[in-house]
Amino acid sequence: MMALSVPALAVAAGWAPAAYAQSADSAAIRQELDAMRAQMKAMEGRIESLEGQLNAANARADAATQAARNAETAAQTAAQSAAQTAAQTSAGTTAVAKGGAAPPAAKPSPVEIAWKGAPEFKGDNGWSFKPRGRLQIDAGGVNAPSGLDETSSDHLGFSTELRRAYIGFDGTMPGGFGYRFEADLANSSVVINDMYLTYKAGKFVTLALGNQKPNTGLEDMTSDLFTSFMERASFVGAFNMERRVGLNAQYLNKSVLLQGGVFSDDPNSLNSDYDKSWSVDGRAVFMPTVAGGTLHLGGSVHWRTLNDSIPTVTYQSRPFVHTTDLRFLSAGVSNARNELGLGLEAAWIKGRFHVSSESYWQKVRREGFADPMFNGGYAEVGYMLTHDDTAYKAGVFDRIRPHHGMDKGGLGAVQLNVRYDWLNLNDAGIVGGREQTAGVSAIWMPTDYVRFILNYGHIWVKDSPVLVDGVDGTYGVDSMGMRAQFDF
Repeated sequence: MMALSVPALAVAAGWAPAAYAQSADSAAIRQELDAMRAQMKAMEGRIESLEGQLNAANARADAATQAARNAETAAQTAAQSAAQTAAQTSAGTTAVAKGGAAPPAAKPSPVEIAWKGAPEFKGDNGWSFKPRGRLQIDAGGVNAPSGLDETSSDHLGFSTELRRAYIGFDGTMPGGFGYRFEADLANSSVVINDMYLTYKAGKFVTLALGNQKPNTGLEDMTSDLFTSFMERASFVGAFNMERRVGLNAQYLNKSVLLQGGVFSDDPNSLNSDYDKSWSVDGRAVFMPTVAGGTLHLGGSVHWRTLNDSIPTVTYQSRPFVHTTDLRFLSAGVSNARNELGLGLEAAWIKGRFHVSSESYWQKVRREGFADPMFNGGYAEVGYMLTHDDTAYKAGVFDRIRPHHGMDKGGLGAVQLNVRYDWLNLNDAGIVGGREQTAGVSAIWMPTDYVRFILNYGHIWVKDSPVLVDGVDGTYGVDSMGMRAQFDF
């Protein structure tokens, strides 16, 4: 701070009294003014110095900010460059190993491709698509006593058959929906197999609308790809267990399966506008863990009204193979109004071993006649000769996957099964015949998706409508079959 005298400031401002100005010493005034000018000049220099320091500080701050920004940009660029270099190096290594040039880095595909017997495409928006198909080629022979009429004998002997030739696809859609379509192209015709839309209504609940299996039993609900014999139990074919168009609901958790639905008829029958039959079908299965294995206990119910559209229903069965059209058992029920089916099923699966059994009763209500009740069933024991596991999942038998398949340098999986099967179509004055079958099968699975089956059965037939020498309906029949199949 400058120290200025009051008189000097007054003189500088021009307002000091004249008497004082005249009496002041002129030299003193000039001295005071010179001192004031020197101090002001010093102040001006100091102000300029402070301004310079401030500008320098601001410049250093701006430089530091810009340096930080440059460092951040350089770090991001370096990270991106490192990622691209790693991707290019990996791709280049693969390409060089194969003798080619390193390809340019590509962006990740929005479609995920997996392999489950065939390519399965999955998008990140809920869509998926997988082609599917199967081929089964059968050869078989049936040997019955001599003395059958010529028409029946023509169906016996050795023959081959394209049993199934399925082609189709399935997948999912956004919103919890799924779909499946599958058609059978065998025998120079097209038959719709599975064709339905599904909706995941909850964690455990699924709805299905379309042509599907209507909640029958263990043997019928198991895919024909995974059955232990070439053909299912005789009662399955005899009681017309087939796919039908309908709406079905399923509840499935770890140990309980509940299924129920309303169905009309198969797609081919629905082409006739007089077919107005419909049915209600339900199934319940309990699947606890018992003694280190899975216990399967279940039952099913089927009620179908024919609505006068089918005045006669026919129940009949082939002799253990499908390569012949001859039925040794056949029961036609006229004036039929509705049918009631009740089934019981049980199984136990543990590792290489399984045992299973079913029994099914079919009652037909008729107008003006007694109501017959027919019965069929089977009991089976199976064992894996190789160190592989019998597969079971969600209330049905599933795909057996060899631990040492031929695709892994091994021989695949081998399973041996024995079965007792029965069918009785005699009741309430109707004589359709009775049969008992003892069967054995050997299955070789070289890989997950290839299977070869050899099975033999001896059938004891009683009261058959197919007579020997025109009089005898009781005799024995031998049946043998072979199958080669693959699926994807």
